[in-house]
Amino acid sequence: MSETELPQPDAPESSELDEDDRLKPEFVRAVLDAVDAGDDGRARELVEPLHPADIADLFELTPAEQRAALARAISDLLDGDVFAEMNDWVREELIDSLEPHQVADIAAELDTDDAVAIIEDLEEEDQRAVLRALDPDDRAAIEEALSYPEESAGRLMQRELVAVPEHWTVGDVLDYLRGNEDLTTDFWEIFVVDPAHKPVGTCQLSWILRAPRSVAIGDVMKREQTLIPVDMDQEEVALRFQKYALISAAVVDGNGRLVGVITVDDVVHIISEEAGEDILRLSGAGEGDINEPVIDSYKARVRWLIANLGTALVAATIITLFEGTISRMVALAALMPIVAGVGGNAGTQTMAVTVRALATNQLTQSNTWRAIRREISIALLNGLSVAAVIGIAVGLFYHHPALGAVIASAMLGNIVIAGLAGVVVPLTLDRLRADPAVASSIFVTMTTDSMGFLVFLGLATVSGLAG
Repeated sequence: MSETELPQPDAPESSELDEDDRLKPEFVRAVLDAVDAGDDGRARELVEPLHPADIADLFELTPAEQRAALARAISDLLDGDVFAEMNDWVREELIDSLEPHQVADIAAELDTDDAVAIIEDLEEEDQRAVLRALDPDDRAAIEEALSYPEESAGRLMQRELVAVPEHWTVGDVLDYLRGNEDLTTDFWEIFVVDPAHKPVGTCQLSWILRAPRSVAIGDVMKREQTLIPVDMDQEEVALRFQKYALISAAVVDGNGRLVGVITVDDVVHIISEEAGEDILRLSGAGEGDINEPVIDSYKARVRWLIANLGTALVAATIITLFEGTISRMVALAALMPIVAGVGGNAGTQTMAVTVRALATNQLTQSNTWRAIRREISIALLNGLSVAAVIGIAVGLFYHHPALGAVIASAMLGNIVIAGLAGVVVPLTLDRLRADPAVASSIFVTMTTDSMGFLVFLGLATVSGLAG
């Protein structure tokens, strides 16, 4: 048996994590029991083996009223890496309890983008105090980052990068990398710049290591590159990384000068954050974070519930117009919610697909009509299928074929209307520069409810069904 075929011993089981790499409840209880008992040494002993991301999870799993005590007990383990991994609400709560010089010490350990994420949520007075406590170079970099719009490439980028002039040789670059102790230690790509510090190409470390020392770096580098404007929205940044399969990308200012770099690990967080954000906006649930203060969650949700109340009144008004029809045939009252409900679900399906297509740039002005025709075709097929089922079922249950025909027609009509609304409403909001993920659901629900009641009760009245 060869050496590579020798059986390997099983990895020891972790006493802290379960099979899904989540902290075990009994481990969390053990840490908090040690903190409550004042046994800080035992708490540190338990927590020390954890990865920074797991320590961040520990704070998120700890009740809010016990987090400050936990932070004091394991203060020597709370470094910048832990705060960088921490939930925004939990991190903000802990940062508020620290002195400005302590926050500055944490920020100094981090890359610029992570330091900015910590400092940007502070009150303006606290921001100034923290910035004063930083070294001049760190302070200048963070102040520059804070000058860019929120959720822009300027806030996201790292200033720590390696840039070399085009006229250098591979040997010059290697000597520079080995001899300069102030360079960042985490990078895999080198940027090549012209005398005006504008990027002209990139070069992976693997290419440099394999090239002869005498070769000019300009002959090794790749000139085609994706440049990110410093004011580009982070969602658009993520789309570019996805589209062009980027690992890192140079960030340039308004003059085209290299000012930073964005790496794929930052983009992974953005993709997750933006995807969850859109889903929560569609439901009107605000940020939807379980660590968000109750009052903030209340404010985010209640306004959409009140708006929904207004749209429901529109549907109720339509029902009032047909009181006579309903009173003559009570079965209509039982069947109305079915037409509106199924239409609402159909509209939500189309709306979700459309909002996602807009968010990922799959739906643009060039293919708008094709998308509308596609969704109407799907709605027609869905409508015919559901209408046939509900029409036959109602006709047999009530022994009333005409009633079955009316509800089938209303169902078909409302599903088609729902499909049209589900694509047109988000498109219209997007054209008006409004976020389609925020307001689409209110308008689509109003349309499907109102039109569902109107079509069903209208057909019942016109056909003399309740005569």
